Amino acid sequence: MNLFSFSSLIVIISSLILIVLVLIKGKDKRLSYVWALFCFFIALWGVGGFGFSTAKLPDKAFFWWQIAHIGIIFTPVVYYHFVYAFLKLKQRYAKLLLILAYTIGIAFTVINFLPRHDLFLGDVRFSFNEFYLHYWPIKKNILYLVFYIFFYWIFLTYSFALLILQFIHSKGVVRNQIKYFILASVIGWLGPHGVYSSVFGSPMYPFSNIFLAIYPFIITYAVIKYRLLDIRLAITRAGLFIAVYTLVLGFPFALAGYYRNWFETKLAANWWILPMVLMAALATIGPFFYIFLQRRTEERLLREQKRYQDTLKHAAIGMTRIRNLRKLLSLIAHIITKTVRIRFAAIYLHSEENNEYALQVNRSRGEQPARTLTADHTLITWLITKKQPVVYEEVKRQMQDSNDATFKLLEQDLRKINAAVVIPCFLENKLTAFVVLGDKLSGQIYTPEDLNVFQILASQAALAIENAQFYEEAKEMQAQIAQAEKMATVGTMADGLSHQINNRFYALSLIAGDSIDTIKLTDTSKCSPEIQEMIKQINAALERIQSNVMQGGEVVKGILKYTRKGDEGLEPLTLDQVIDGTITMVQYKVKLQEIDLVRNYPQDLPKIKGNLVQLEEAFFNFIDNAYDSMVERRTTLKEPGYRGKITVTARPKEKMMEIIVQDNGMGVKSEDIKKLFTPFFTTKVSSRKGTGLGLYVIKNIITETHQGKINFESEHKVGTRFILELPLAVNGNTAAASQ
Repeated sequence: MNLFSFSSLIVIISSLILIVLVLIKGKDKRLSYVWALFCFFIALWGVGGFGFSTAKLPDKAFFWWQIAHIGIIFTPVVYYHFVYAFLKLKQRYAKLLLILAYTIGIAFTVINFLPRHDLFLGDVRFSFNEFYLHYWPIKKNILYLVFYIFFYWIFLTYSFALLILQFIHSKGVVRNQIKYFILASVIGWLGPHGVYSSVFGSPMYPFSNIFLAIYPFIITYAVIKYRLLDIRLAITRAGLFIAVYTLVLGFPFALAGYYRNWFETKLAANWWILPMVLMAALATIGPFFYIFLQRRTEERLLREQKRYQDTLKHAAIGMTRIRNLRKLLSLIAHIITKTVRIRFAAIYLHSEENNEYALQVNRSRGEQPARTLTADHTLITWLITKKQPVVYEEVKRQMQDSNDATFKLLEQDLRKINAAVVIPCFLENKLTAFVVLGDKLSGQIYTPEDLNVFQILASQAALAIENAQFYEEAKEMQAQIAQAEKMATVGTMADGLSHQINNRFYALSLIAGDSIDTIKLTDTSKCSPEIQEMIKQINAALERIQSNVMQGGEVVKGILKYTRKGDEGLEPLTLDQVIDGTITMVQYKVKLQEIDLVRNYPQDLPKIKGNLVQLEEAFFNFIDNAYDSMVERRTTLKEPGYRGKITVTARPKEKMMEIIVQDNGMGVKSEDIKKLFTPFFTTKVSSRKGTGLGLYVIKNIITETHQGKINFESEHKVGTRFILELPLAVNGNTAAASQ
């Protein structure tokens, strides 16, 4: 066995392994089949090469050269077929050229096996003191020269040109794949051209045959992987691998070739032992030397990438100390944008209430991504299922290669948010947020190492986001509780304030009354008409003061009634009692003249069992909320002829009274309906912002105190209705509130 036969054996083994690998792992079946066929013809060349390099007779060697030429003829053809399939060429001439190339290849194969050797191959000669080489200068066949120039220069150059043109107009993963193809092809086609230099008379040994075992690995990797290495790493690793293992395998063979006679003199028939021992020693050292060189070289190549990856790791550790959610999200986007140097970064945060992911931060140069993505979008489902980053170019390629509609929907979602990469942020199994990244300013791809660092950052970000959300919710809760305590304090002060105000009203009433009596008892007949008119106006003013004093007293009475919860328990009440008491309180807050309040129920309704003060509080909230909603509709929609209307209907229902309070206000958005009875949630938009406690308290009054039911229906821009069920009074007497 010689160096050429050994390299041919490596070509056979590697090509067969790659055939199996690409057929099992290849995502694009059509492309995988074509590349497997290419590897088959490379393997066939290896079989022929091993045969003629170990043959002892020229005729035997010539036969193996004929076998090898099946691979030699068809590798350029199948390579063009591979380029045709990868680039998805649609032009008619491209397909015709492919058919023509296969036809010519078959014709040359037939000529290759014709008895007349002088038509194509010519003859062989013993070369390099090792094997019989196909040597063109012996016969100088023009047909063979035409074959070589057309297939190995013109046809290959055209295939390369197609790849280069596509490379110029591509980006992302596809662009990087083409880099791999061009790189590997340059390395690989040096193999046969190196052999051809010897075939056409060069004295150089065809060491390049080993390249045919190397470059299919690079292209196979690009075929079966969408997430690729940095092209610089691919070049570095391939170059180091070739250099190290050429030394490991080539040096012992070169030593054996040059010093064989000396070895035979010293060691006789066992001369081969020393080169084999040397090869074993170098093969043992080789992997360690390769790893050492690779590590040192990659440290230099990836210095910038390592720098920003370390920065992101340190940033991830410090994020959990930030309590302000907005500041935290802005910081995350800023760090990624500046550190990695990308065009665009955005963060979407999950909203529990709406069950959607809303855009919170957008650092871009003009990009306007979608504001929200609902939880049923394909991207969200994909992130929750896969729990790993999504790369747009990968998805786009898979969409083109697969009939699965999921990839098309996923690609559409990614375009909506202008994403090159999406990094999910998981807290346990919950997708709390996701980070959207644009393309790098350098034009480089996102490497697996990048994505790993981003995932670490995303995990820390999810924890930091939850901490910030909890902190802000706690602050808001404390503020609402403080507000509620203030309102409770006002209620506690109401008794004292009402007493003081009533005393003032009483004094004013006495003064006004005495003045009116004095005027009435005074004879003004002798006064001039001007004085009489003035006294008349003063009398009218005093009467207005008395009237306003009485109204002020009613206001104080209403406030006092509203702030007291009532200790008398449940009693038989008519619905009119509740409505009348409510109107007494609400008229000082709501402009009743602007709306219609309709009582759409019969006067002979049975009595309900309830606490008057608490039910008045409930209806106060219904009317107050309805009024605010109607004002919003009037100012927002500006409908001609619109007038607010509240309708109260009621009917007995078994042992309960069903009461419906309906308005034609703005209504509530569908996503807010389920939150309406939640503490501290409010839909009010006017200056009279609510605390969000009203309906929560009302629900407790109806369900807990009165053992009733309350439901809510609303349609946005149409109106709202509250449906109550309150227990009926039994024979006009109070019944137990609970069993």
